[in-house]
Amino acid sequence: MNYLLLNLRVAGGLLIALAFAHEPIARRFDWRGESARLSPFNRQVLLVHAFFIALTVGLMGALALFWAEELTSRTPLAGPLCAGLTVFWAARLLIQLFVYDAALWRGKRFETAAHIAFTTFWLYLVIVFAWCWSRQHLQVSGL
Repeated sequence: MNYLLLNLRVAGGLLIALAFAHEPIARRFDWRGESARLSPFNRQVLLVHAFFIALTVGLMGALALFWAEELTSRTPLAGPLCAGLTVFWAARLLIQLFVYDAALWRGKRFETAAHIAFTTFWLYLVIVFAWCWSRQHLQVSGL
């Protein structure tokens, strides 16, 4: 069994689930109510960005789930694509660790669990896509 392909598919399925989870997450944190305090322009920008983040995450998931073999292939696009996915999720991991104020989650059971779960998930995505990138690079270079 090819463990990289398996992990790409698992990551893809989880990303698709995360894309669909944006709606319940928005309800849980009352994004509509919270954004009502913003100007109409900023509220619309925030909600449109949230939609496109969910769409992007879902498309990344579909790519990893349905085209895992192509991501590990020796095509000219596979390496840069895996590199881009690695950089994207590494940036998200760094934001989780260094941008979000720990006061937002520390000492709160649900928020702490969510912080740990998402930190673990972002790290998993970095590992999977970096593994894919390195394998593709090693295949291309003949190592």
